[in-house]
Amino acid sequence: MFSLKYAIWALMAGVLIPVMGMLNARLGRHLGEPLHAPVVLFGVGLLFCIVCALLITRSLPDLSRLSHSEPINFVGGMIVAFYVISATMVAPHFGVANFIMFAVVSQIIGSVVIDHFGLFSAAVRPVSGLRLLGIVILVAGLVITQFANAKSN
Repeated sequence: MFSLKYAIWALMAGVLIPVMGMLNARLGRHLGEPLHAPVVLFGVGLLFCIVCALLITRSLPDLSRLSHSEPINFVGGMIVAFYVISATMVAPHFGVANFIMFAVVSQIIGSVVIDHFGLFSAAVRPVSGLRLLGIVILVAGLVITQFANAKSN
């Protein structure tokens, strides 16, 4: 079901991703080492998450419950760190638009695979022909932008 509130929230989050990549790259230059920027970013992010949790839920996570979770559930932290490190290191050299386009295309393909097979306890949502066509068009758009980049260089 479509929700305008969640659509706007997702759009805001999405538009901030390339901004984060470039701001983090700039911070890395100021710190003298690009890989130090994600360390600072996650410190700031942790503080922001704590404030949001306290404001919205009026509580913090019960750390005693962590022992009941499967180890795979903690890999998300490494995935987000890998993404932030990648954006910090790759976007300034590969181009922000290139980085985001490749990341978004792979996110959509990965999301469709997760939905189709119900991976990680996701609800199963089989791939339809129309959705597959959308993915083909998306990949074609990626290829076209790369040809355009090659021609302009």
